[in-house]
Amino acid sequence: RYAVIGNPIGHSKSPQIHTQFAEQTDQDLTYEALLAPLDGFDAQVREFAIDGGKGLNVTVPFKLDAYQFSDALSPRAERAAAVNTLIKRDDGSFLGDNTDGAGLARDLEHNHAVVLAGTKILILDAKPDSVVVANRTVEKAIALANQFSNDGNIQGCGLNELGTQTFDLIINGTAASLNGQVPAIPDTLLNKNTCCYDMMYSSEPTAFVRWAIEHHAGKALDGLGMLVEQAAESFYLWRGVRPETSMVIKSLRP
Repeated sequence: RYAVIGNPIGHSKSPQIHTQFAEQTDQDLTYEALLAPLDGFDAQVREFAIDGGKGLNVTVPFKLDAYQFSDALSPRAERAAAVNTLIKRDDGSFLGDNTDGAGLARDLEHNHAVVLAGTKILILDAKPDSVVVANRTVEKAIALANQFSNDGNIQGCGLNELGTQTFDLIINGTAASLNGQVPAIPDTLLNKNTCCYDMMYSSEPTAFVRWAIEHHAGKALDGLGMLVEQAAESFYLWRGVRPETSMVIKSLRP
């Protein structure tokens, strides 16, 4: 028994994704969506475990709750300071992991042929993997950059301090697209070779994807592939078999 836990949760595609994974890999399992009270995450997880639950995907707003709930953490969960995958171990304890970064990287590299090594990356309002992180609040951006300073040349700055430099990859980690908005960045940051990636997704192109297309980005992508790829990583952690993702992604596209 597996599930995704969040609030709200009715919109989640995770049950559909993991059901397809199970069918494809001949795994006998059930996967459901759990709505947890905003102040009841721990109790909901423990009840799930008592009822035979083996693993959980964790979505907003509970990734920090899951991080604090976990009895042990994977290195990537420690690095992200957030957990999106819980694994119940044989002794009843929970290992917290984070598959978001792996899902993003695999979607970019495997599904869209984006080369990440040596790439100049701008990440908007999110924890960085490389180079520059920009945020509405300068102090927050600098703090995030400092947290990952051992990983390379990572800098933090405010949106109004990006200047005239251009980037190979611009990742929108903000929730602006949910409101039909685009982060306040100049179009001079991209050129015809820039890949623009919105971690949000919808049935229609997101506001950020539309902005990228209008400004002639080389590629304009949304986060549906990341959703499926991070789910595949979770499935592998739970079941020891890695599902094929391309047909699942295709099935979710309108």
